[in-house]
Amino acid sequence: MGQLKRTPLFDSYARYGGKTIDFGGWELPVQFSSIKDEHEAVRTKAGLFDVSHMGEIFVSGPDSLAYLQKLLTNDVSKLQDGQAQYTALCYEDGGTIDDLLVYKLEDERYLLVVNASNIDKDFDWMQKHRDGEVELDNASDRFGLLALQGPLAEKVLSALTEEDLSAIRPFRFKDNVAVAGQQVLVSRTGYTGEDGFEIYGSPDAVTALWDRILEAGESQGLVPAGLGARDTLRFEAGLALYGQELSKDITPLEAGIGFAVKLKKDSDFIGKQALAEQKEAGVPRKSVGIEMIDKGIPRHGYTVYKDDVKIGEVTTGTQSPTLKKNIGLALLDADHNELGTEVEVAIRNKRLKAQIVAAPFYKRSK
Repeated sequence: MGQLKRTPLFDSYARYGGKTIDFGGWELPVQFSSIKDEHEAVRTKAGLFDVSHMGEIFVSGPDSLAYLQKLLTNDVSKLQDGQAQYTALCYEDGGTIDDLLVYKLEDERYLLVVNASNIDKDFDWMQKHRDGEVELDNASDRFGLLALQGPLAEKVLSALTEEDLSAIRPFRFKDNVAVAGQQVLVSRTGYTGEDGFEIYGSPDAVTALWDRILEAGESQGLVPAGLGARDTLRFEAGLALYGQELSKDITPLEAGIGFAVKLKKDSDFIGKQALAEQKEAGVPRKSVGIEMIDKGIPRHGYTVYKDDVKIGEVTTGTQSPTLKKNIGLALLDADHNELGTEVEVAIRNKRLKAQIVAAPFYKRSK
């Protein structure tokens, strides 16, 4: 096995008690204190994540908009300068290559932020389908990324900048913001279901800001947080994870992110025909919430049954730190996904009762 990749912040983990794991070829912290404590801190105060393993790809040139409209499921033409959009990249058959964010920096210049495990695959696909006057720049190695999340995120970050952060609305961003002496891009986005910011900068900038932000937020209860809490937070909020809720075999419509698929936009995009046909015929599978009735925790890959017939499988499951319930997301046949339906989950060779419930499981109060 090859050597694990490390982010610019790797040497900082140990100072804060970080316990690292192999995450898709990256050596990243799963936790610093405990997953439950970090989860609660983000829900009630604030947490700081190192997500520098994510990929950054710049798209520029006179034909960049037309090119992105051909590749992405959402309608990129709706973006204004300083605005971000959630979208997906699909194969011709509608299967998902990746889910990502696209930032409009200015006319003819965009930034795509992609999942770490998909950087090379995405970039190869983008190069293969490059058309017209378009330049592609995989800048992933030149960026670090911090995610400051939680109800006190704005208060914490405001202590380090003169920028009016309240003016940066959700899915908006501002570039060249001075934070503790570092020039960074600040985006009001995140992957936890809470308010917060994602901060893009050079490796040196994010390394310096990691310590400065933790110092500034210590009195507010800010803690460093790892991948474990990031996963339980996004799961409670019903946010899809590539490789679980989304994959080459699961379309955006099946995964429940149909809001990011604009079949009526002016431009055709790769996978549009397949997705339109799937929607017209009725999506065959649907991502739904399940809650255990019997004692047991549903885990990724566990089979779900109804009346001895396999109807799907769990994509993500855990004991919810916020709700204190054993819950999961499951991709089930369309005929068996009504709320209240009782199903069974195969856990350790036993079939345990569960029921279909509404998802997301958690929504923050505005």
